Amino acid sequence: MKASKLKLALWIVLALCIGRLWLVPLGSSFWVDEMVSAFVIHYGPTHPSLTVAPQVTETIYYSLPKTAEKFFGFSEIVYRIPSLIVLALALWLIAKISSRLIHPDAGWFAAFACLSLRGFNYEAADARPYALGTLAAAAALWFLIRWLDSNQWSDGLLFAIAAASVWWVHLVFWPFYFVFCAYILFRLARRETSVSWIKALMILGLMGAMMVPVLVDALSLFKEAKSHVIVALPTFRDLRGTFKFLLVLPCAAGAFLLSRLFVWNKLKWPEASAWVLIGGWWVLDPLALYAFSWLTGNSVYVPRYLSLALPGAGLMGALAAAPFIAPYRWKQASLLLGVIVLIAMGQWKQQWPAHHNSDWRAAARKINEWSLSAATPIVLPSPFIEAKPPIWNADYPLPGFLYCYLPVYPIQGTPYLLPFERSKEAEAYAIQLAGGPLRTAPRFFIYGGDRNVWLWRKFLASRPELRGWRSRLLGPFGDVEVALFENPNPQLTASQNSSAPNREIAGDHAADGVK
Repeated sequence: MKASKLKLALWIVLALCIGRLWLVPLGSSFWVDEMVSAFVIHYGPTHPSLTVAPQVTETIYYSLPKTAEKFFGFSEIVYRIPSLIVLALALWLIAKISSRLIHPDAGWFAAFACLSLRGFNYEAADARPYALGTLAAAAALWFLIRWLDSNQWSDGLLFAIAAASVWWVHLVFWPFYFVFCAYILFRLARRETSVSWIKALMILGLMGAMMVPVLVDALSLFKEAKSHVIVALPTFRDLRGTFKFLLVLPCAAGAFLLSRLFVWNKLKWPEASAWVLIGGWWVLDPLALYAFSWLTGNSVYVPRYLSLALPGAGLMGALAAAPFIAPYRWKQASLLLGVIVLIAMGQWKQQWPAHHNSDWRAAARKINEWSLSAATPIVLPSPFIEAKPPIWNADYPLPGFLYCYLPVYPIQGTPYLLPFERSKEAEAYAIQLAGGPLRTAPRFFIYGGDRNVWLWRKFLASRPELRGWRSRLLGPFGDVEVALFENPNPQLTASQNSSAPNREIAGDHAADGVK
């Protein structure tokens, strides 16, 4: 294949991958953390309900969807486009880093390797800070390489600014600074740069100075970290899965087989510094969060918190393949990988793959189809672990962070709030509801995360006050669920109907299609 046709084929396959893997999910329902983004932007970071989760507001990310909404209005697509743009920039920088460290034509291979990672693609359609963090990390490493290559103050300053911004994007991104330090120390120790130790310390000092405000916030929040833990301590299997060996090893094995099949020659091993930077990008962040989780007992080993390591896995796939790919065959190997990624990752059995396994939009629409009036009781267990007494109570004011999904996808009904976990206080309140507003209604709903709905459905179905009531699930809505309870002998009087609390579940920022 001629060089021009090969390059055109690469661009076509890349465009098809971006279209299928990044663009198609943009219009699907928000998941719960994206609705946190909407809540912070619409009600402000100083809203009283956000004091229970102060870490939520500690990011510079919100300015992106806020600006997008200012110009284009509120919708899922508008909120997600900024993440798509910044991840596209990050992918471009990742390709440039691969071209610098591995081979001038290896950028395509690294880009397609990253696109083979579901977690990496997930960031493109996520209205959360992770794509911006990936861009900040990739930009910092690119400017770091340039600075150590050129010894120009301008590159050093750009590195310091980009590196400091990584922590400003998310508080859990602190382990990435080990990657910067490892690469700087390696090249300084081996004298592979004209940058002096003093100059390096000056740039690192400037970076540290810009991070002081974030450090102060992080230390103040650390003492209450345990109350925000949402996952168990990681296992060795979790750590092993984070390294994406199912990408790295097949890249190396596939390149080896191709080299034997086509008798490629003139093979070349990348420089040692490339292994240090890419290897550090690949493993240091997961290792640090794994160790932190076990040393403190506060697990932060959450896939999205590990997102900065994903490009490292993609680059390691390219690096592992490098010893077996002839310099003049990188583009052909990249095209083959791109086609494989498009076929394997496209979810072709679904016409419109969703961004996340949470369809809050469809669940809210279904409730509105079934709800009789604004007096219809809606029992709402919170999806947030922070929703527990005394923060949670039956009179928790709405709108509020613990139920931030309600303004985004409004539903018709009267809310009755439950906490995230079952407790004595929650059970006592649920029993009170069963003997009062639920029993006197012709029907009511339980709406929230699937496991919470299943728990409270079982509890309320066992209550003698609701004996004989029929209940069923109205889903599927992914990991969101709606349970409908119907009274077999509805005898709702006008007085009972008019006595329902005057607190409708509504919002003034409904996403497209849910007005």
